[in-house]
This record gives sequence, C-alpha cells and structure tokens, in this order.
Amino acid sequence: MKTIHSTRWIFLALILSGIGFVGISNRVFNEYILLIITFVGIYIILALSLNITNGFTGLFSLGHPAFMAIGGYTTAILTFPVKRKAMFLPDLFPWLAKLELPFFIAIIIGGGLAALIALLVGLPVLRLRGHYLAVATMGFLIIVQVLITNWDRVTRGPLGLNGLPGFTNLWWVYGWVVVTFYVGWKIKFSSYGRSMFAIREDEMAAQCLGINLFFTRVAALGIGAFFAGIAGGLWAHLITAITPGSFSLIMAFNIVVMVVVGGMGSMTGSLFAAIIFSTLTEFFRPLEEALGMYGIGEIVMALVLVLILIYRPTGMFGTSEPGILLGRKPEFSKGGDRG
Repeated sequence: MKTIHSTRWIFLALILSGIGFVGISNRVFNEYILLIITFVGIYIILALSLNITNGFTGLFSLGHPAFMAIGGYTTAILTFPVKRKAMFLPDLFPWLAKLELPFFIAIIIGGGLAALIALLVGLPVLRLRGHYLAVATMGFLIIVQVLITNWDRVTRGPLGLNGLPGFTNLWWVYGWVVVTFYVGWKIKFSSYGRSMFAIREDEMAAQCLGINLFFTRVAALGIGAFFAGIAGGLWAHLITAITPGSFSLIMAFNIVVMVVVGGMGSMTGSLFAAIIFSTLTEFFRPLEEALGMYGIGEIVMALVLVLILIYRPTGMFGTSEPGILLGRKPEFSKGGDRG
C-alpha cells in the first residue's frame, strides 16, 4: 500500500513538473523551438502507443503511420471550415460538407475510427506471425496511402488539405502524452497487461493458462491505433496541412527504432528514446541543408539501432521501468534489465 501511494505522489510530481515546463517554454522559447518540442511530444505519443502493440504483445507492426493518416485526415475534414470545404472539396458528401466540429470531438472521432479500422484489419492480419505480419502491416500502410491519394472527393488526392486551423499547441500535446503514458502504464501493470507479456514470451504457455491469444492481440492493435490516430490529428493541426506523403515507411521505421532502442515493453524507455531520436533528427537538419545531403538523421538512427541490437538487444530499459517510478529502489530483474 505504501508503494502504491508513493508511486501516485511521484507521478503527480512529474505531471506538475511537466505543466511547469510547458508554461515556462511558452514564455521563454521562440516559435521554432516550441514547434520542435511539440513535434517531440507527438513522437512520444507514437512511440508509447506502438509500444503497447509491439512491445507488450510481441507483434511487429509497420502500419502505425496508416492509423495516424486515418486519424489525421478524419480530424482535418471534421474541423475544416464549411466555407473552405465548398472551395477545396466541392464533391464532398453533403452531410459531411455541412459538418464542422470542435477540435476535441473531432480528434476523438479520428482516433476512434483508426481503432475501429485496426480491429477490422486485425481480424485477418493478426493470424500471421513474425515477418509475415510485418509485411502484411506494411501492405496495409501502402493501401491506405493509395486510397488517400486516389479518393479526391474526400481527401483532395495528392494535393492534400492545407490551411487547416492551427489548433495544436504544446498544451494539447502534453495532455495527450500524459493520457497515453497513463493508459499504457495501467495496462502494463494490470492482469490484461500480464496476459500480453505472457503471449509475447510463450504463446503456448499463455494459451494453456486460458488467455485468448487472438483477441488480446487485436485489442492491443486497436488501443495503439487509437493513440496513433490522435497523434495524426495533432500532427495535421500543428503544421496546418496534411498530405498522403506525410505518412510513409520512413516514419514507420523511425517509430519502430524508438520502441526497440527504448526497450520493448518499457513505457519510460519509449518516452526517452522518442525524445532522443526526434531531437536528433532536428539536430542534423541544418547539416543536411548545408551539405545538400538529406537522410543523415535516418542513417544515424539506423547505426544506433544496429549498435543497440548488438550490444544491448533488450534496449535501454528492456521491459522494466525505473525503480523511482515504481516507488522503490532500482534493482535488477531477469536478463539484466534495470528495474
């Protein structure tokens, strides 16, 4: 009981510290730095949500940007001003052309639609294993990109939607980071989360214990997709534009790297890895522009991934969380992961 109370106080202190950081950042930093910090927050949401799918259950999904695109486009269309819809989307469905929702409601609908499609896609796809599953989810990402590109009536095709309201700010992103981390943490340390980890470690043993492998996987995919859809809505309303090319295999690779380097199953590891790699990409951007060579950040990420897989296969934290967040002193768990 003492540990539970101390953990709550620790999380409360961290949340208040985050609120203080956001408040100070809005006063101290310029717009460019604030934009980078906001993008870092969105990548944190993506890494945490993918960790629920890939880290907890051992799935290897490359389709996260597809759910992000679904949530992003849904939110963008639902919040797009009615007058601008008549100009940019003249052939849009009449009921949708007259609809303009508040940002919060629209982003929840976007995340919900992404989760629903994840459940429908998961029914056939999650019967696959290993690299077959990775290829199938990659195929789903390509299908979503093609549909968005060719569905001119709703998405404006390859031109995308621009001039979106700039609703996203650091407060919105921080709020969703807290929600995503909290949901992932509660799932991890629940009986449902233990079922996920049991499936990841030994499917046959988990099934013998009465765990429904298929529906546990589908639910994990749906939860991860919901927060990916939320991140897509935040992304679209941060840069005030959205195009099919924004959600590519490169983005899928970047998010997977964050999860693997942070530790498959570690919420704290995904958070720190997302901060490191998203800022690393921005750090190399001026160098890329100066040399006229783009992709240096991705090359560095790939090299770091290779080194991590060689010297620290379990990632920075493995499946563990820092002991301070658990309300106890750090200790070593099995496999040498620090808890």
